[in-house]
Amino acid sequence: MRIDIPVLPGIAGRVALVTGANHGIGAATARLLATQGARVLLSYLRLQDDPDEAVPEAYAAGRAQTADAVVDGIRSAGGTAETVECDLADPNSAAMLFATAEERLGPVEILINNASGWCSDTFTVRPVDHLGRRTSRVEPATIDRVFHVDARAAALLISEFGRRHIERGATWGRIIGLTSGGPGGFPSEVSYGAAKAAQENFTMAAARELADVGVTANMVYPPVTDTGWVSDAVRDAVRTSSEHVHVAEPEDVAAVIVYLASDLSYLVTGNLVHLR
Repeated sequence: MRIDIPVLPGIAGRVALVTGANHGIGAATARLLATQGARVLLSYLRLQDDPDEAVPEAYAAGRAQTADAVVDGIRSAGGTAETVECDLADPNSAAMLFATAEERLGPVEILINNASGWCSDTFTVRPVDHLGRRTSRVEPATIDRVFHVDARAAALLISEFGRRHIERGATWGRIIGLTSGGPGGFPSEVSYGAAKAAQENFTMAAARELADVGVTANMVYPPVTDTGWVSDAVRDAVRTSSEHVHVAEPEDVAAVIVYLASDLSYLVTGNLVHLR
């Protein structure tokens, strides 16, 4: 459901860094932050999916594009945005992104850890998962692909955020991550679920350690969200599921993220906000 978001206090004039912002929830979040008056740096990496992996065409197209169209849309609407392509698997990327943001926009005050190195892997020997996507056995390559982005990069970005925040004597900050899976594991997406669990732990630690310097840190668990991969079969599965309620649009999830970035959420920290 598309909704009109009123102007929320505390966002205008802030600088936000959004990773994975060339499509989906990241792009929607960047747009909404900009409409709220934030100056936004969009980070992304173009990914080329293997045609044999049965990735839906719309989702593959989103992952393969730049963030230029998102930035152009923000600017044409009167907002301020910059973009940079980088591979978050590179451990030097966190420092580079913060330095780039400071040079072009100012010190980062809102960090959105949205990017993912997602892949489908499993402890079984099935060649495809329940959605028909090609999957592989859990192995070093699948573990590293996801953990380097969803866990290590997220932690390094939080670390860079905290260091710079403290060094400049700042008193206001927001860290928001995106997660999926849960304590019961994530069948067919084993490494992805485990990496997200690690990111959750890093973020909860940040909520405790950075509270005294005015930083809140939370994780958002989106519902099934149509970022280009939701088929009629997925919608039918949601309708009959006891776990899922909605098929959301990226803008719906972005609205919750932006609320958490506003002054209205100053008491909300160290939480996993599970959307259904």
